[in-house]
Amino acid sequence: MEIRTEKFCLRNALLLILLGLHLPLGAQLLPTSMVDPDATKATQSLYENLRALAPEKTLFGHQDAFAYGVEWKHWHRRRSDVQDVCGQHPAVFGWDVSKLGQRPYNIDTVDFRAMQGWIRQAYRMGGINTISWHLDNFLGGDSWTTGTPTVAAILPGGTHHEQYRAKLDLFADFLRELKVGFPVQRPVPIIFRPFHEHTGNWFWWGKPHATAEQYKALWRFTVSYLRDEQQIHQLLYCYSPDVVKNEEEYLEYYPGDEYVDILGLDDYHDVGRWGRAKQLTKRLSMLVQLAEERGKVAALTETGYEAVPERKWWTDTLLRHLEASPEARRIAWVLLWRNARKDHHYGPYPGHPSAENFREFAGSENMLFLDELPNMYRR
Repeated sequence: MEIRTEKFCLRNALLLILLGLHLPLGAQLLPTSMVDPDATKATQSLYENLRALAPEKTLFGHQDAFAYGVEWKHWHRRRSDVQDVCGQHPAVFGWDVSKLGQRPYNIDTVDFRAMQGWIRQAYRMGGINTISWHLDNFLGGDSWTTGTPTVAAILPGGTHHEQYRAKLDLFADFLRELKVGFPVQRPVPIIFRPFHEHTGNWFWWGKPHATAEQYKALWRFTVSYLRDEQQIHQLLYCYSPDVVKNEEEYLEYYPGDEYVDILGLDDYHDVGRWGRAKQLTKRLSMLVQLAEERGKVAALTETGYEAVPERKWWTDTLLRHLEASPEARRIAWVLLWRNARKDHHYGPYPGHPSAENFREFAGSENMLFLDELPNMYRR
């Protein structure tokens, strides 16, 4: 173990030097331990590079960035609201595969074929793609239809287990089509974030509707089925509860280090009108410590303030509290939710009162956008 540790730390120390960065004191990189030992080389490289970069830089992400923005949709060029404001695209692109196999587009009207094209485009440009899944309730209704024992029903031996397997088959087929290259095609690495915000009560897989053991069993089955039965080897698996009070609550439903690559957190509560942004710093500090103890990556997987009503929110709230502790600033990325319209957006857009402040935020030494990324898919 000591030899492996020395080799890994040396390799990542050299990477940091090449990037012109340094590893902060106390941020020791442990040996790589991935969920999928047969992950593609590009997927392995993405994981190691995220770990090596996180101690010094935070990547900026945005949901559905290429698909639409405020007052435009399905643009045929490489456009995003973020680029329209600051001149650079996000480094991380979020997508969701809700309604996959039920209709041609997801709950946010993003066409799945177009989504695959944008995912490939982001990858070719050097960006990182992450996929969430607002799965409909297998006992009826959408992902927000709660009060049913759905998790128990879709576990092995449950009444709807075969239906869940069929849904995973569709997702595996979707992933197999995410390839680039000629004449040899290579799978596009994806950060997969299923069953998110389970510490809340708004999804059928949430804490009030499933026991910790049921949730862990569902997560482990999902990983094993995609990795071992479907032979999908382009995924990094991200666990992302909603806000929690402490480590014990964060780990209550945690399926285990061998089933998780990235420790995430969704936090809208602390940065909005009624929130206390200092709590964001505390939660991220806890998250980073948990991740580094396990040799994992930490990320703020969803956040934002709807309509961004404060002109200096980007620097005075978000950036300030991302940088307020040495641990919190070591998150790998922060992803803002989507820009649907003027009364429902989380990123900036041209003409918004906070646009100038976003440009200041984007110019921070700690934040990385697409054009600034090193090659994340090579070691």
